[in-house]
Amino acid sequence: MADYASHPCVRECVEGAPPMTCSYDFTVEYYYVLTKACYDCPYNVTDCYRPHCVAADGVERGIITANRMLPGPAIQVCHNDMIIVNVHNKLEGSEGTTIHWHGVLQKGYQHHDGVSMITQCPITAHSKFQYKFKAGNRGTHYWHGHAGVHRCDGLFGALIIREPPSRDPASHLYDHDLPEHTMIVHDWLMELTINRFAGHHHSDYDNKPASMLINGRGAFRFFPSSDTNETVHTPYAVFNVQKYRKFRFRVISNGIMSCPIQVSVDHHDIIMIATDGVPHEPVVVSSFNIFAGERYDFILHADKDVDNYWVRTRGLGLCGAKSTKQLAILRYENATKTEPSEPTDYDSGRREGKLLNPLNKKGTPDMTPVSWLNTTQADSIHMKQVPDKKFYVAMDFNKVDNYVFNHEELYPLAAVSRHMKLYLPQVNHITNIQPPSPLLSQYGDIPKDMFCGPHNTRNCSRKYCECIYVLRVDLDDTVEMVLIDEGVTFNANHPMHLHGHHFRIVAMDKVGTSTSVQEIKRMDEAGLINRNLETPIAKDTVTVPDGGYTIIRFLADNPGFWLMHCHVDFHQSIGMGVIIQVGKLSQMPRPPKHFPRCGNWHDRGADEGNEEEEKPRCPVRGAAHDQGNTRLLIPAALSAAIFSMFCIRHSI
Repeated sequence: MADYASHPCVRECVEGAPPMTCSYDFTVEYYYVLTKACYDCPYNVTDCYRPHCVAADGVERGIITANRMLPGPAIQVCHNDMIIVNVHNKLEGSEGTTIHWHGVLQKGYQHHDGVSMITQCPITAHSKFQYKFKAGNRGTHYWHGHAGVHRCDGLFGALIIREPPSRDPASHLYDHDLPEHTMIVHDWLMELTINRFAGHHHSDYDNKPASMLINGRGAFRFFPSSDTNETVHTPYAVFNVQKYRKFRFRVISNGIMSCPIQVSVDHHDIIMIATDGVPHEPVVVSSFNIFAGERYDFILHADKDVDNYWVRTRGLGLCGAKSTKQLAILRYENATKTEPSEPTDYDSGRREGKLLNPLNKKGTPDMTPVSWLNTTQADSIHMKQVPDKKFYVAMDFNKVDNYVFNHEELYPLAAVSRHMKLYLPQVNHITNIQPPSPLLSQYGDIPKDMFCGPHNTRNCSRKYCECIYVLRVDLDDTVEMVLIDEGVTFNANHPMHLHGHHFRIVAMDKVGTSTSVQEIKRMDEAGLINRNLETPIAKDTVTVPDGGYTIIRFLADNPGFWLMHCHVDFHQSIGMGVIIQVGKLSQMPRPPKHFPRCGNWHDRGADEGNEEEEKPRCPVRGAAHDQGNTRLLIPAALSAAIFSMFCIRHSI
């Protein structure tokens, strides 16, 4: 199984060079940490780097991998390359899966966004699916499973779309942009996520990860050595640099739980230059927080003594309760291959100085919210004063009896003991459910009474409501969404990710320990919310301060059905999201030829009588035949004649 580290598409991007077609094969399967492929790892550290050896943090557990790698194979291409990924689902549990290309806008390739039951059917076990799309927007992105909780267990990897230096506004600030300086960080559980998911929602399992990984590596479990009284551990990730050179690092969060991660490099300040693939004016910081689904690019100037330095990740939120952290090594050329001497405890990851992207804090000179970043690519054309569509979208954990966590008659919320009492993370008091068929390709197969929207949610604050929650906008509308974390129940965090579009962050603030839609509306109507409509940064994933708001705007120029959801996996899995329908049904792109179909089925003959005679089976499907993205219309008489001749010829 290939890792594609030496793929021909991993190259320097040159102005005017023709794009390439970049093909990959991913085999998705259950796997395990420290298998027989690891030989004597971690006692013999060299063994930890063998093909198919996933050492992780030393905790032996089941995982889900692509090509038996953690993270999975990195895709490193140039802008406008064509990406082809053949996914073979070999999950032994007969589970379906999909792959989402997080950050790729998929204009013209909407059916390849990879969202189960929104843009496609799940890839069934023992079958294959080919994703094919253009690398249409530059930047640091990543790919991950988007069915079940697969990305939590290892089904993810980097997707970097580079461009020629002449098009990069920050290219003069660094010397090297190397594939090996891509860094994926995330919290990590001690067991398969579905077990923790079921235990947390239905019993008293906690949801606080104890470990983290950096590029799939780290140390958590320590192994006693039979030769000495010391212990050994699985190796840390290592990033090599040369003194006096400037390096571009690309950081990706595959965060699982509500665990923002503070990132820093000992004794080095860093220059932040881009987020979610979009450049902004450089900002020098000591550290930054990265929320689930976000990406940040920074420049590190290797101007310190030749030595080894800790790269630190420190968990906040749920992870702060367990002092969750992880380390990697920044190694200068000619430094000894040893670990840094500085302490490795959780508190050593605290950094003084300027912090980018604070957690649930108002902006200050030392804490810079992303809304204070200024883009290097202004979009004043679409940042008009009054948007075409405006939505207030409120989020919170709601105290309502529901069969997801409770049974209203057998064990209602009021009767459940305090340590097992769970509240529903919802959007506008609604739990978004998956359709029985994909919205984009089989909209007509979905019962209309499964849908809901802003017009029929009045009673949902008092009773449990679930539906396919759709907000409809017209093609080319300027859309404003006021995202509000009411923050009544917990001091939590919801990083919201929008598929298919970048959005501009025009405002962000924390109002108090809690707030409400009504309070934010009153502030808005009174002119107390200042919007930056001149140089707002563009992203596709953003946090919403607890007890506050984040206001985003985007041009709805990409027709389709696009999921907007919390990227905390447990929240998204139980319906914390909304679907943005961009355009009328008549404006939706046609499915590719022979696109898989799926959905509900029942024996209509058993219920209603078999009123139709069985039709002869024949490869000709009638009068209309797909010809790529066009349809060839054949007169009915001629079609019938062709049908008859074809069936007779093939003895059907």
